[in-house]
Amino acid sequence: MESNVLDKIKKRKVNVAVIGLGYVGLPLAVEKAKAGFKTIGFDVQEEKVKMVNEGHNYIGDVIDDDLKELVNTGMLSATTDFSFIKDADFIAICVPTPLDAYQQPDISYVKSSTEEVAKYMKKGTMVVLESTTYPGTTEELIKPILEQGSGLKCGEDFYLGFSPERVDPGNAIYKTKNTPKVVGGIGKDATEVIAAMYRTVLDGDVYEVSSPAIAEMEKILENTYRNVNIGLINELAILCDRMKINIWEVVDAAKTKPYGFQAFYPGPGLGGHCIPLDPYYLSWKAREYGFHTSMIESSMMINDRMPEYCIDRASRILNRDKKALNGAKVLALGVAYKQDIDDYRESPALKVIENFEKVGAQIDFYDPFIPEYNYKGRIHKGIEKINPEIIKGYDLIVVTASHTKVDYDMIQQNAKAIFDTKNAMKNVVVRNNIELL
Repeated sequence: MESNVLDKIKKRKVNVAVIGLGYVGLPLAVEKAKAGFKTIGFDVQEEKVKMVNEGHNYIGDVIDDDLKELVNTGMLSATTDFSFIKDADFIAICVPTPLDAYQQPDISYVKSSTEEVAKYMKKGTMVVLESTTYPGTTEELIKPILEQGSGLKCGEDFYLGFSPERVDPGNAIYKTKNTPKVVGGIGKDATEVIAAMYRTVLDGDVYEVSSPAIAEMEKILENTYRNVNIGLINELAILCDRMKINIWEVVDAAKTKPYGFQAFYPGPGLGGHCIPLDPYYLSWKAREYGFHTSMIESSMMINDRMPEYCIDRASRILNRDKKALNGAKVLALGVAYKQDIDDYRESPALKVIENFEKVGAQIDFYDPFIPEYNYKGRIHKGIEKINPEIIKGYDLIVVTASHTKVDYDMIQQNAKAIFDTKNAMKNVVVRNNIELL
């Protein structure tokens, strides 16, 4: 069976299905189709399916013309009807894996998607999970569901593996196509055919590991590494504030060392679809083995407290001008979780804004990429523009995203007080009204 599958891959005779057409799934579907594989995308959101089928792009890392051409030539289509899975030879599951209200893994999307796949999967199918999750998910959850639902046996009738997504929205250099991939299958055959499938699509290297659990833990390591180091810098930022030391200058000095140091920067918290979530997956799974990830959990607590720390600092800034936080007019500049993108998933700016509201501040936001956002079921609309008169009307400007489409000199010249949590105004010469995190 394996040689037959490899031959089909080589001849581009494999039909591809991508489940979940978000920041991970749509770029993957586009690259599969560009490589010559007829691809169909699945999503429960009818609006996304409609946009794909009309050739309308909604993901920054996808080139608009690529999507239109692939749709027009019939190489890429989308549907909400999972029965089309019956035609797929390669299935990639790229659905969200958020945390629930108790900060525990919510794998309901993975589970429901797998159950749909099992209903229609045929012999010889390759199935790969790309959604970030805890080590053991592929073998402990996915495999039994697929076997029970399909009547097929993993390793004999179908191939199953895990290949973690590596998507960094807005990255100007590394996209889906040129980022190295890690693949871990259940058995050598599964690893070989799934890796072969990615090699025909991607320019980056495909690194094979011995099991899905290795690949799952590898992904957790990538993001936990960043979480821990950002936690370290955030804690040092709090200390440096007390010591009247500029943490940003400290980091810039440290990164002149050509070895043994990687620069991380402080901020109002963590955002994005991975870094704030992945350590919780690991700490949750570790408890099954009677193990507490003390260093990781400490960094999580530090990072989770940063929005509250930002409110405390803002209060101190206002107090110097004999202003109370309650009733103060505050403008948050930026709600995206990183620079120059329209993605606000898990953005710490949303928590900062929420905390300002809780203490009675009159808080508005402006983001050139995000006119409105949905947080905890409520739509928040931003102001449409900023100019000198608008800036003068606020008691405090809080920079919560370092977008380059903002005139920071204008803001400095007209703001009463500025709290820059991202060092976005580092190139502003006059700094008498700017305070850094």
